[in-house]
Amino acid sequence: MTSFRPFVASQSEPPLPTMYDLPSENPEEPGLPDEFHDWQPQLLSQTFQPPAYPCDRVFTASDLNLYYDSLNTGLFKRPDWFAVVGVPRLVGSGRLSYVAWKEGRSPIVVVELLSPSTQEADQGQTLRGQQPPSKWEVYENILRVPYYVLFNREANIFRIFQLEGASYQELSEPNLWIKELQIGLGLWQGRFSGVERQWLRWHAANGEWIMTAEEDALQLAQRERKAREQAEQRAAQAEQKAAALAKRLQALGLDPDTEI
Repeated sequence: MTSFRPFVASQSEPPLPTMYDLPSENPEEPGLPDEFHDWQPQLLSQTFQPPAYPCDRVFTASDLNLYYDSLNTGLFKRPDWFAVVGVPRLVGSGRLSYVAWKEGRSPIVVVELLSPSTQEADQGQTLRGQQPPSKWEVYENILRVPYYVLFNREANIFRIFQLEGASYQELSEPNLWIKELQIGLGLWQGRFSGVERQWLRWHAANGEWIMTAEEDALQLAQRERKAREQAEQRAAQAEQKAAALAKRLQALGLDPDTEI
């Protein structure tokens, strides 16, 4: 089986194709199987903020053509979600696809959302050695993706596989912790895109869930509103104290408005 290795063509060889030369759409897979396949990747991308890398060196994508074999450019996979670190966030006005031999880096983590039509291939249960290879084989043997996650949204169960040697080994930990990125992945109960359920979500080293930009803005607005309310409360209390003092002065026969 072909093994992915970034390389530069010699001057005597024709240049390798880039994303501008390769198809960015798959006519055999015209759309997503359900809304969840749109919502969950959004939450993963919005919360994938590894502190070891600046945001302009982190790329995430969902349902994007991932080309992995420079010798057969008709082969690609479309991960439900994947992340790459150490590459530019943007190429041009946005990538048309992810071309592994051009980028020089494989994804560090891939997440597949199990569907009845693809779950056997996603879980490596299909016959190996066939062409084209399954997603499992591509991630394990060709791209050598360090972390592979499978999520069954019906049962709210996710399985974690880590590349050890030549093959994936399933981890028994309830959450995924990527030490080199100082970021973890777990199940979060909450509301996203107007839907309350359990979601895959990234968390920080202290266990706190990483917030989306919308949640950050909401929290900032709440803090500002609380600060205004506290300021108004202090002003009202000061006014009440002034009124009480004025009454006591009047009771003593003094004019509170007279300057001393």
